[in-house]
Amino acid sequence: MNEVIEVHVEFGGKTHLVGHLRYLSKAHRPSSLFEYSDSWLSNREAFALDPANLQLAARHYSTSEKTALPGAIRDCAPDRWGRQLIRRAFQKKGHTRSLSELDYLLATNDYTRVGALRFTRDGESDFCRNIGQRTVLPSASLPALLNAAMAVQTNTESTEDLRLLLDEGSPLGGARPKSAVINNEGSLAIAKFPNPNDDYSIPHGEILALMLADKAGINAAKGNLQMVESLPVALIQRFDRIHEERIPFLSAMSLLGLQDGDIATYTEIAECIRMYSISPTIDLHELWRRIVFGVMISNLDDHLRNHGFLYAGNSQWRLSPAYDLNPMPRYKK
Repeated sequence: MNEVIEVHVEFGGKTHLVGHLRYLSKAHRPSSLFEYSDSWLSNREAFALDPANLQLAARHYSTSEKTALPGAIRDCAPDRWGRQLIRRAFQKKGHTRSLSELDYLLATNDYTRVGALRFTRDGESDFCRNIGQRTVLPSASLPALLNAAMAVQTNTESTEDLRLLLDEGSPLGGARPKSAVINNEGSLAIAKFPNPNDDYSIPHGEILALMLADKAGINAAKGNLQMVESLPVALIQRFDRIHEERIPFLSAMSLLGLQDGDIATYTEIAECIRMYSISPTIDLHELWRRIVFGVMISNLDDHLRNHGFLYAGNSQWRLSPAYDLNPMPRYKK
């Protein structure tokens, strides 16, 4: 079944219709076509969702054979953890069909979705999964979220556990268990939970790495460690939000036109910085510091989804704060 989705971006205090995504649900190779709207093309503040692969022009953009969604839109969709939650929730409701990439994209809580894109079904006015801030739990609810995440990881989850993680927690990117929360400052944050099979504390390691990165002069995401029911939880502040304002985000993987499993070099990321950064010299120096730091802490989780860009205005981007820094203990190498 084919479906048309309206793509919006929240920018400058307003929500703009950016374009239309036509999802082509073919059995063996789903794909999609994207086209910018006339209103966005004529907007003086308009910018390309992806300056390399979705340039601001009146034309159709089709996806490659490897991916069903354009990279800039795929960045808004959940990854392994979130997809697992959505899949199990569908199964508990008795659904047996396979879920499409569009299903996963639209099952994400609109309020907590990565970046600034929002989606409506063609002809409808309500944003998909527009549950709102009221459903995102404060950090005081971490015990309930932690217990629900542990239940999922041990295959003992209930329907309520899945509802809690999908509605209040929201399915976010990444492979490890996590949940959206509102921190003590009232800002949107990510709570990263341990895995029962961990043989060392990954939350401790990530917070330590972020603190050391900051001391090394690296622009890193802000976070702190909380002990919840004697287990470590990393609480990371979202950098694609300034209070209630959403900031457009684009992963290095999408900007390079690549997919999961594709290999690229730091020099290719550097070339993107040269072409699209509002401050290329500053961002190139920043990238070099991150490369050296990553080697020093043995960050073996340094893939293309873990480098990103934030929109900086005037059709230019800037390197996002460093995130997902996961040092590997010496005995594990």
